[in-house]
Amino acid sequence: MSDDLGRPVLALNAGSSSLKFGFFMVGASGSRVLLSGAEETLAKPQAAVARIAQRMEAQGLPAPIAVGHRIVHGGPQCRRHTLIDAAVMRQLEAATAFAPLHVPPALALVRAAQARFSGIAQVACLDTAFHAGMPDVARTLPLPRELRALGIERYGFHGLSGESIVRQLGSDLQPRVVIAHLGHGASVTAVAQGASVDTSMGLTPTGGVIMSTRCGDIDPGVLAYVVREHGYDAAQLEALIDQRSGLLGISGLSGDMRELHAAAASTSASGADARLAIAIFCASVRKQIAAMAVVLGGVDLLVFTGGIGENDASTRAFICEGLEVLGIHKAMTRVSPAQEEELIAWRTWQLTQPPN
Repeated sequence: MSDDLGRPVLALNAGSSSLKFGFFMVGASGSRVLLSGAEETLAKPQAAVARIAQRMEAQGLPAPIAVGHRIVHGGPQCRRHTLIDAAVMRQLEAATAFAPLHVPPALALVRAAQARFSGIAQVACLDTAFHAGMPDVARTLPLPRELRALGIERYGFHGLSGESIVRQLGSDLQPRVVIAHLGHGASVTAVAQGASVDTSMGLTPTGGVIMSTRCGDIDPGVLAYVVREHGYDAAQLEALIDQRSGLLGISGLSGDMRELHAAAASTSASGADARLAIAIFCASVRKQIAAMAVVLGGVDLLVFTGGIGENDASTRAFICEGLEVLGIHKAMTRVSPAQEEELIAWRTWQLTQPPN
């Protein structure tokens, strides 16, 4: 396969329980997708990788020259997209403590891909990499030095989404861009001249705006209270803030915005709870957009992406209500898909280019 036509790269985008994939032909002039899809479960990563490989073979596609993996958190030691070797795997395994829902299934997928596609490069594409150059004022958390020395700081997430938006904008990239990635997880990022300078998520993907089942930013005294008064341990705290809160916790119905919109039409008490959950979500995102506008000294473009950001026009409109005071008008907003698989493939191609 000549380099003029590109080189085949498989991109694996693992979530906490599901998997999206894309198989691309990537070259200097761009990339084109040959096959894409999703696996609904990662309970058996070897079986998931085998099914993807079988689909590729059934369509007569070439074998990949490399496999790129979305890794949510690389911890303090792994901050850039990188080729995976034994040392990098140890660094990523050590980062499990920072994102226990996301890193273990992603690393299980790496091992499965290494077994199925033996002898080819595996690349870690980090969600935190886009934010690695944030200034100290954004990166530093207000904690004692000895804790900060352990790697406790603002890392930021949805970085592959952010990179893909910057890449898509190309010559349309404005000096001051706010990216609102709104889906099951949600975050807002300030981008100056194409670089992340601040973002709503922090040490883990739990912070920032409220999300489907995650609480987002919360008074830390709440956590001390439930530990002291109700005997919560670390596992119970994690379940509370990651699985039982957010839209689900407020509504008592669902963390799925589509289901909340349907319920909100009801005049019942559950309808009122659904409307409240939607309103709090939109207010939370709106506040973060305003904060990022201050960081940037104004906004030239507001980009919505992610499942909610791309597909839920009513929620976008609700979020934008009141942003006129910041000088943000409808003409200054854009809806763009988060092309994470394409970004993973492109970064993987870059890192596996043969020397000239």
